[in-house]
Amino acid sequence: MQEGPSAMLLLPALGGATWLRSGQLLARHFSQAASRGVPPGGEELSRLRLDDLAPTTRSSEGLELLFGLSPCLLALRGARRRVARLLLQAGRSGLQGERAELLRAAEARYIPVLRPRRQKLDALCRYQVHQGVCMEVTPLRPRPWIEAGESRPGDDPQQLWLVLEGLQDPRNLGAVLRSAYFLGVDKVITSRRNSCPLTPVVSKASAGAMEVMDIFSTDDLDGFLQAKAQQGWLVAGTVGCPRPETSRSSEIPVLSCLEFLWDRPTLLVLGNEGSGLSQEVQASCQLLLTIQPGWQLPPGLESLNVSVAAGILLHSICSQRKGFSEERKRGQLLQGPREPSATSEGPTGAQHPGLPSVSEKERQDGG
Repeated sequence: MQEGPSAMLLLPALGGATWLRSGQLLARHFSQAASRGVPPGGEELSRLRLDDLAPTTRSSEGLELLFGLSPCLLALRGARRRVARLLLQAGRSGLQGERAELLRAAEARYIPVLRPRRQKLDALCRYQVHQGVCMEVTPLRPRPWIEAGESRPGDDPQQLWLVLEGLQDPRNLGAVLRSAYFLGVDKVITSRRNSCPLTPVVSKASAGAMEVMDIFSTDDLDGFLQAKAQQGWLVAGTVGCPRPETSRSSEIPVLSCLEFLWDRPTLLVLGNEGSGLSQEVQASCQLLLTIQPGWQLPPGLESLNVSVAAGILLHSICSQRKGFSEERKRGQLLQGPREPSATSEGPTGAQHPGLPSVSEKERQDGG
């Protein structure tokens, strides 16, 4: 059972002040309250001395301040960080819902709980939106990608990993992670060079998804992409709306995300907010996906924010997951004995991965 640091909490008591060790004795107060039917955060929590915050030693101990209800709750559920103490805003009579769950989880792990006033939390969080909840925690770092495990293409034809090269804005990264988790991305790989670390701002922007996702990193993104391509994965990069001359000169096919056929394990690669994919990474891609605008755009507005683009691209791919195997079986049954003749009359060239076949294209167009 994990035990919090040996910091001392000053609690008022009848007849004088009583010093309590931050572990068992504080948990005993909450347990006694529960046995008397007092809601979590009620009578016992109100006894905690307001603003009894010792001078922080977060920097010297390698701790950081996680803020926001969802990030803190999911960090406790994920149990990937060591938690030094939980800070709950004073002034609330009792705690309900997720805040009560947060308190129970902290009690179960003997994590010290303090109740600073709103002004103190604002200053500690540098006036970020904390929702009255903060935790002092150890940093969360991506794991080396070799720990991601070997996933063979034959295991699941619809595996999707998101690869991020050089994302630097923490709110962009958090928003991308939130969309990726929501839409069912299996793993996230980041480039270690020139990339934003997994900070509390990233966790807040991801609504806590960062705390429970499988996130890995690599120093050699080119080598990683080439290795996965040799294993049979499709490496699909992303570009802004290409100009006609760019499309003709590029040796890598550029395809609208709406025309992409997801029939094999895929790595979707997103680039830096300003410069996009580097030339080295783009050269490792077998296909480039783009989002077509609704009309002709003036110069300077040919691209989307990376987090918005990520949501659109991931949805266009992941929406193919539902009913994929049933649709393939139905198509094979409809073709029946005519399949060999149809194949002999079709194009003889090898089909590029990710591009729909002629019959698939006709079916998408309603032909």
